[in-house]
Amino acid sequence: MCGIVGYVGRENAVPVLLEGLQRLEYRGYDSAGVAVIKNGALRVHKAEGRVRDLSEGLPKRVAGPIGIAHTRWATHGPPSDVNSHPHLDTAGNVAVVHNGILENADALRAELEAEGVEFASDTDTEVLAHLIGRSEQQELEEAVREALYKVGGTYGLAVVDARHPDRIVIARNGSPVVIGIGAREMYVASDVAALVRHTQQVVLLDDGELATLTADGFTTQMMDRRPTTKETLELDADVSSYDKGGYDHYLRKEIADQPSAVAGTLRGRLDQRFSTAHLGGIELSARELRGIRRVKILGCGSAYYSGIVGADLIESLARLPADAEPASEFRYRNPVIDPDTLYLAVSQSGETFDTLAAVQEVQRKGGRVLGVVNVVGSSIARACEGGVYIHAGPEVSVASTKAFTSTAVAFALIALHIGRVRDLSPADGERLIGGLERLPEQLAQIMETEDHVAQVAQRFSAASSAFFIGRVGGYPVALEGAQKLKEVSYVHAEAYPASELKHGPLALITPELPTIVVAPDDHLVDKNRSAMEQIKARGGPVVAVGHRAFAGLADDTLLVPKNEPELDPILLGIPLQLLAYHAALVLGRDVDQPRNLAKSVTVE
Repeated sequence: MCGIVGYVGRENAVPVLLEGLQRLEYRGYDSAGVAVIKNGALRVHKAEGRVRDLSEGLPKRVAGPIGIAHTRWATHGPPSDVNSHPHLDTAGNVAVVHNGILENADALRAELEAEGVEFASDTDTEVLAHLIGRSEQQELEEAVREALYKVGGTYGLAVVDARHPDRIVIARNGSPVVIGIGAREMYVASDVAALVRHTQQVVLLDDGELATLTADGFTTQMMDRRPTTKETLELDADVSSYDKGGYDHYLRKEIADQPSAVAGTLRGRLDQRFSTAHLGGIELSARELRGIRRVKILGCGSAYYSGIVGADLIESLARLPADAEPASEFRYRNPVIDPDTLYLAVSQSGETFDTLAAVQEVQRKGGRVLGVVNVVGSSIARACEGGVYIHAGPEVSVASTKAFTSTAVAFALIALHIGRVRDLSPADGERLIGGLERLPEQLAQIMETEDHVAQVAQRFSAASSAFFIGRVGGYPVALEGAQKLKEVSYVHAEAYPASELKHGPLALITPELPTIVVAPDDHLVDKNRSAMEQIKARGGPVVAVGHRAFAGLADDTLLVPKNEPELDPILLGIPLQLLAYHAALVLGRDVDQPRNLAKSVTVE
């Protein structure tokens, strides 16, 4: 959510800013704006709507060698031209773009208004612009520092001042900020996606740091003015990683990416000799692994659902009690942190605010947390003591697909790794390695069934609501399937354990409400058949997802290849991704940027 781009150098900043904003559209936003300085004059242009609306409305002659830009996801005030970033001080010298939420903005606004300041917008960010603009400090860095000492909350921000036309001042507290290093030019962004066309050399700002960018380089320091030394990282992605690859939508491309994404997650991690998984990021000895008494997985949204898959895998393979919990709720219930519990924090972006806060809560109470993330060098990855990168590659569409699947595969590797240290036999380890190796090919086979899935989506696209049900390993697949349908098609969907149907949900079964039953060919297949019979007896349509046709019960069956029972849930979710995608197409939805949603949720 929200995106920041900035440039200072010898070239015209405007094309760089607009191209960067386009790269950040996937994060979710409702308005956009740019501010550039040329010959000591600050020019600002803002527009509600898409980046193309901003671009089309820009005067042709607007230019300057330094500028900042922003895509906004509304938190304070509705989407509008006025509420769009950048925000200015009263004199029109200072421009600020800001991600995050200032928690004491109302109190500061009241103080400033009492001093005669007139606000143009409803936003919290405008408070910062006025604080910086009214400062008596001579240096922009000091004015920004002074303002930040007065605010509370989270921020990733970039500031320019027409009185200091050679620099951008940036700062971070809880919201990502990345510096891009060029040849006599510097960049800043909230996401590396905005930088990959221009540089592969980046520096990640840490919480509590402030930096100054000029065309000739950058300096970093803590808020108390202590200089800091930063490590330069080499990006492992290029421009093509953020392209649609010939598909109409990022979502469709990323569904198709899954065979290669899973192969990337597995690469170099299967140990045939000892029938286990080699995970270099988990630096726990065999003695430490055997000392674990429980595993708790923390994530939000699809990451939470993949955590349920992971908990089932860990419990069945490592024979350890394991469960998953929404990270957004975890820290508010004053959780008991057990030193014998291993905590796993899950996030595709590695920047999910609620998950990062949960990590910090566990650590504050002395717990051990490992990360399962996709983005190398992200906040959660750096905050944790180690963990597993899923190596799924950039995921651009708001709705997660390949990251969800690769995360589930990473959990299978973790479960195998811990299980082989504990009580999992070499024969079972070998069996699971064989199943993991088959996954990429089987994922490709599922993609060949897309035409049939599209027909099913067409048939049921008029439904205003849908049920998704499953048992044990099938239940988190049902949860994720319902999530995907809600996200991209806006069709109401709920997921239940199949065993809970008769405890309330059956009252809603009608011929207009389809139920998608996740029914693998396992020891519960007869139980799932019974659930289908109950639905059909009440006139409800049934779509089965599994390994066999359910003649006479299911109106349609989406078949998937059979793998090892523990790994089947990884495959069962793919038809549901395709189902949601094609339902959204039929309904004419914005597939990659669903309304009201953002890719990386960096606020609470």
